[in-house]
Amino acid sequence: MFEKDCDEKSVLRVLDRILELELAGVVRYTHYSFMVFGYTRIPIVSWLRSQASESLLHAQEAGEMITQLGAHPSLGIGNLLETHKHDIGDILRESLDHESAGIEAYRELLSLVEGRSILIEEYARRMISDE
Repeated sequence: MFEKDCDEKSVLRVLDRILELELAGVVRYTHYSFMVFGYTRIPIVSWLRSQASESLLHAQEAGEMITQLGAHPSLGIGNLLETHKHDIGDILRESLDHESAGIEAYRELLSLVEGRSILIEEYARRMISDE
């Protein structure tokens, strides 16, 4: 599945990190949805839960990519830091930080495979666009 002179170990390491990050996103966004209070809660909770669903889909795609490459997906999960800040502004800033870390990981993956693996390159580009 790997094409021209691709550093397989580095690619799989980054894919595992992406998988762990996306799984952390599922937990993070679900937790945030429980922390929103007030009369404007419903649309915000809905958006946070849709982000959790999207993170799960992204985790599944990363896991499938790892399996397709003949490796064993990580059972780990990314950092889950509880800041105890439940203001919607704080939640959104933390969410933005999490998404930025995801984009950074996908960009790292792209840099490893660009011009070396069409399959993984297209996957990385699509995920950067989705994030």
